[in-house]
Amino acid sequence: MRVGLFVPCLVDQCFPETARSTRRVLERIGARVDVPGEPVCCGQLLFKAGLWRKTVPAAKRMIRVFERFDRVVAPSGSCVHMVRRHYPTLFQEDPVWRDPSLELSRKIFELSEFLVHQSGVEDVGAFFPGRVTYHDSCQVLRGLGVREEPRRLLARVRGLELVEMDPPDTCCGFGGVFSFKFPDAAGALALAKAERILATGAGTVTGCEPSCLMNIEGVLRRAGHGVKAFHLADILAGSTAGSRPQSNHGTP
Repeated sequence: MRVGLFVPCLVDQCFPETARSTRRVLERIGARVDVPGEPVCCGQLLFKAGLWRKTVPAAKRMIRVFERFDRVVAPSGSCVHMVRRHYPTLFQEDPVWRDPSLELSRKIFELSEFLVHQSGVEDVGAFFPGRVTYHDSCQVLRGLGVREEPRRLLARVRGLELVEMDPPDTCCGFGGVFSFKFPDAAGALALAKAERILATGAGTVTGCEPSCLMNIEGVLRRAGHGVKAFHLADILAGSTAGSRPQSNHGTP
């Protein structure tokens, strides 16, 4: 299977190790992975800001770059949701781009759903010592319907103890442009999420959406807490006790 690895803007600019981790995991299960040499943006922020016309050039570039692959995988649930759910709407009245947009929407996957459903793999040979809690990002859970897949993968990670938040599926407050338009509400949601994480006693919080993890660890760090945020790919990429990832999430 020829897999195109889509590295979203936030991952490319802020968390390149997560992109490398995603590739390592995919190659470990036998996928032939290729990363396009040109930068690609799905246009999510423009779309959510209501700038649909400005989203179109980015979306067309995305479709063109990944059309040659059997499957496309990304370490970002929100970007996958953008392509899968909104590209068909964006091009529904375009006779040239409608079918290509539908084709890409059918073959793009968030990492955990690709591993579990497309590859039939739950044990990737990972090792990560410690207590970990999982954050259900809004677009991963409610947009893609991905809930059990990351948990099934985490259950097979050696040395890892998964402790659930109560509840695990409340919003962290980021929400893309939401956090910019409504900073007070976003801040309150982030603090509430941090309290739920701390209540688990976990030293690590993980998830499938880098923007949420950046937001969460930023709140925890500014409050002086030592809980680290790692993308699911970074946890799955670890194979020995010496390969525990170094966190680069969060804001000063």
